[in-house]
Amino acid sequence: MIPIKTRDEIGRMRASGRIAAEVLAAVAGRIAPGVPTAELDEFAAAMIRERGARSAFKGYRGYPGHICVSVNREVVHGIPGPRRIEPGDIVSLDVGVVFDGFVGDTARTVMVGVTDERVARLVLATEQALWAGIARAVDGGRLSDISHAIESTASAAGFSVVRDFVGHGVGRAMHEEPQIPNFGAPGRGPRLREGMTLAIEPMVNLGGSAVRTLDDGWTAVTQDGLPSAHFEHTVAIGAEGPDVLTRA
Repeated sequence: MIPIKTRDEIGRMRASGRIAAEVLAAVAGRIAPGVPTAELDEFAAAMIRERGARSAFKGYRGYPGHICVSVNREVVHGIPGPRRIEPGDIVSLDVGVVFDGFVGDTARTVMVGVTDERVARLVLATEQALWAGIARAVDGGRLSDISHAIESTASAAGFSVVRDFVGHGVGRAMHEEPQIPNFGAPGRGPRLREGMTLAIEPMVNLGGSAVRTLDDGWTAVTQDGLPSAHFEHTVAIGAEGPDVLTRA
């Protein structure tokens, strides 16, 4: 069953989402050639603590980082470490925080001196796919309307959506019902209702859709080694349309 949030609960999620958005924006601003990904994680951890929140990721099923930092072929769940960012990289940041009992979850991909036009188009198309999916998060719609809008936008740009990882419901827990695939035909699945809160997150590959998980048990990478981009917002379905709770 998909949880329906009260107005008060959505207000509390908005506060959590605002923190997540602030942290994401600040960390993105620190990305530069030569910066180790672990430094981004440490900065995020300090900022989350300063705001009286905690990381939703740290310790989740044993995950070791406070945020996820995925570079180039890394799709999601990249573990921060000694790797230094280089010119031409794309860096996907995923930030989840818990504040006042509720989760805010958001992600974006940052380009670092990218000169490859295909990679730049990948990042742009993934963000466009996110907003296409959000536009379908409306009362009375179907869950797969979101999925179809994401896939259609990515495919029209010549890219592939990842099928092994999905968006999800979010609220008191980081992962609630429903799962939200980034592909599929429209008009299927549960009816969307006011008060549902969803983490909509397209993951889009430059090449094929196939991915695999590295030996660290977390980092998902593209099978063909080509880059991947990732964007995410936490969204509440409102009476007057989608309400983005993690807007900066």
